[in-house]
Amino acid sequence: MKSYSLLQEAEKALLPIFSGIDTKVKHNLRKVLKSFRDRRVGVQHFASVNGYGHDDLGRETLDKVFAQIMEAEAAAVRVQFVSGTHAIACALFGVLRPGDEMLAVAGAPYDTLEEVIGIRGKAQGSLAEFNIKYRQLELTDHGEIDWHSLKTAIKPNTRLVLIQRSCGYSWRKSLSIAEIKEIVRIVKEQNPNTVCFVDNCYGEFIEEREPTAVGADLMAGSLIKNPGGTIVTTGGYVAGKAELVEAAASRLTAPGIGSSGGATLDQNRLLFQGLFLAPQMVGEAIKGSHLIAYVFDKLGYPVNPLPLVPRRDIIQAIKLGSADKLIAFCKAIQRHSPIDSYLEPIPAEMPGYESKLVMAGGTFIDGSTSEFSADGPLREPYIVFCQGGTHWTHISIALEAAIDSVQQFSF
Repeated sequence: MKSYSLLQEAEKALLPIFSGIDTKVKHNLRKVLKSFRDRRVGVQHFASVNGYGHDDLGRETLDKVFAQIMEAEAAAVRVQFVSGTHAIACALFGVLRPGDEMLAVAGAPYDTLEEVIGIRGKAQGSLAEFNIKYRQLELTDHGEIDWHSLKTAIKPNTRLVLIQRSCGYSWRKSLSIAEIKEIVRIVKEQNPNTVCFVDNCYGEFIEEREPTAVGADLMAGSLIKNPGGTIVTTGGYVAGKAELVEAAASRLTAPGIGSSGGATLDQNRLLFQGLFLAPQMVGEAIKGSHLIAYVFDKLGYPVNPLPLVPRRDIIQAIKLGSADKLIAFCKAIQRHSPIDSYLEPIPAEMPGYESKLVMAGGTFIDGSTSEFSADGPLREPYIVFCQGGTHWTHISIALEAAIDSVQQFSF
């Protein structure tokens, strides 16, 4: 079947799902607009200060806007977070102390957290170096949370539970808000003082509520993913209980400074505008993930999530089965990207990752995964992970070329 006709079939079949996505986008946009209205956001909030960043009205208002949208006590939205991993690390170091234990309840963490924890690398200031213990609950044989083991998993020194919402570079299903709520309930039944922390990367605005609205104590994420609306140039956030947010902010800056410092460097307008655009951009990315899943499922490739099931993040995985296909797929996406379309992705080392990566990222913001991109580690079973997209029609155009490129190789 030619790629064009297959895509036409997919678009027609997915129209009812697209309509449902638009309904969810509308719900989340209402929340954003209400928060902007309640906090009386105006052009005066676009102004910025320099130096220490004291008394930045825009930054302080944005924190309150963000917290309200996320149904959290407080938030710190900062351009000084260099990535989602950085925001997560600040949260972990803010909460955990020597002798504490961190328990990951959804199997192995994302690759870039391995060196933060100290289970890989030279431990240059890792949690392990500070005598913070780490344990993880393995997934079941079906790749799901081990609910039975979780019921007795919390020990007296388990200070923090790590809940990774997204699948990361794995084949497990990403977590729904309902599942996160249940994890929190089970943990709190064993010890109400154990902090439930959510790595919320790739998950913002997917559903109608966020982890902090269903009991999570703290969460963190990146602004060049979902909540930046594809236009925020850098940064990340932490949100949750006020004392925990302040603890994380104190690791970003210093004790005594916490969330009170950090110049926004004339970025306030983009931060507000990106947040306004975020629900719509996430909706487009979700539509694109359904499209990708539909066509590659029809071509006989294993896909996760499946074509017609509700999304839990903006990631769509395809098990391509060979290095050649993985590289060909990424090259096709790069050729149909708005930036650096003339470059060819090649496998290479990347800081924080154990395996070589091949990455298509022809994005306006370097490393942005709210814009359409595709990447994967060069290891068995050669899975490509697609994410983001400013509009699903761009994804459709790029996907047509990717199908043709992959189909050049024998199945």
